[in-house]
Amino acid sequence: MTARDLLFGDLWDYAPAPESTNHIELKAQYGHFINGQFVEEGQPFETINPATEETLAQIHSADEAMVDRAVKAARAALEGPWGSMPASERAKYIFRIARLIQERARELAVIESMDGGKPIRESRDVDIPLVAAHFFYYAGWADKLEFAFPGARPRPVGVAGQIIPWNFPLLMAAWKIAPALACGNTIVIKPAETTPLTAMKLAEIIQDAGLPPGVVNIVNGAGATGAAIVDHPGTDKIAFTGSTEVGKIIQRSLAGTGKRLTLELGGKGANIIFDDAPLDQAIEGIVNGIFFNQGHVCCAGSRLLVQESIHDEVVRRLKHRMSTLRVGDPLDKNTDIGAINSREQLNKITELVQAGETEGATCFQPECNLPGKGFFFRPTVFTGVTQAHRIAQEEIFGPVLSVLTFRTPAEAIAKANNSEYGLSAGIWTDKGSKLFKVAGAIRAGVIWGNTYNKFDPSSPFGGYKESGFGREGGLHGLLPYLEVE
Repeated sequence: MTARDLLFGDLWDYAPAPESTNHIELKAQYGHFINGQFVEEGQPFETINPATEETLAQIHSADEAMVDRAVKAARAALEGPWGSMPASERAKYIFRIARLIQERARELAVIESMDGGKPIRESRDVDIPLVAAHFFYYAGWADKLEFAFPGARPRPVGVAGQIIPWNFPLLMAAWKIAPALACGNTIVIKPAETTPLTAMKLAEIIQDAGLPPGVVNIVNGAGATGAAIVDHPGTDKIAFTGSTEVGKIIQRSLAGTGKRLTLELGGKGANIIFDDAPLDQAIEGIVNGIFFNQGHVCCAGSRLLVQESIHDEVVRRLKHRMSTLRVGDPLDKNTDIGAINSREQLNKITELVQAGETEGATCFQPECNLPGKGFFFRPTVFTGVTQAHRIAQEEIFGPVLSVLTFRTPAEAIAKANNSEYGLSAGIWTDKGSKLFKVAGAIRAGVIWGNTYNKFDPSSPFGGYKESGFGREGGLHGLLPYLEVE
């Protein structure tokens, strides 16, 4: 045992550092935001805090008639004040939204953690700053579209229907709303049914920013509400982030309609560690790649490919690092891994972990006390995994890592590409030439070199194969919302 392996037990214990919720104001009920006004109509359902299982608010579900109202409001705004507004004026509204997000950053971060279960450090330091950054970035593009596409006459697609997931509720809203507004479109967006609260706070910000009524409309509900947006004849473009299964349903539904479609779906990212990698950095990259946001990340590095000669050392260091991770209250600033988003997702993670053990892989979970209430799961790593294991092929969407080995770069590439998904990958090596050669051979939309899970609004994001198509972010993120002639 070396000095760095020593664990000091209670001597390393942290005093609780809870983030205050005294400044948070949540209504008992939330409905929809249509034509610049809040509307409380529809069948109610509960949104709960996954860390406490307590109800946060009652949410009203939008039916087809409510979606129709939202789409008509968006169409009227497109043909009215928003469509005729100079691009430089549109930019001012988007910039104003970004500033208001910054002003309410603490409130938004706390609500994101309460409603979604992610640690407050991630909501505060990653999610909300990136939300504001995306609105700032696309505010800058609004009056420069003709320079982005020289010789063309870019114009908006029309009314954009957008459906976002529960893992990054406000950030995914920003990824979709900001470029759509910059391009002059109007919007009907549906947040996930388990995490609608920050979207409703965004509606307050949009109202405070003075955005013309109908430009952004937010409707709540589950799958039926999303289907109503997709199938509505008044939407010109659909953007969906979520599961591959639902993405396929949407694609079939839109076939032959002429509607634009972008899909950002599942992933099973390969994080490749070569024997010349900086191991201390790589271990942190592995942890960030799979345990960030409880593994609720479509681009998570959930397949760890380790060169055979360093496998034992990497696994030893990884297990030691996992033993230091703190699982618990998302609002505690010491927490590394918060609550799983829902009981349904917790059951799915549990089932796939059991499948990994049944199929013969070796499971390791560090000792840690889980809270008695709420949806929590220990960080988990499987060794002895083969390509045939379900845990090596299926998206778990939780804090579960599968470790495989390789001997040569060619074998690493082959294993990385042996997946129905193609969203992300990470490569760790001290050799720049090797990094670029391997990156060029991997079929994934986003590839990180000697880092993982780094995002920037100027960088495009999207996948290949069953991870979807189209790009969000950067100059490429404008194209889905423009007719370029």
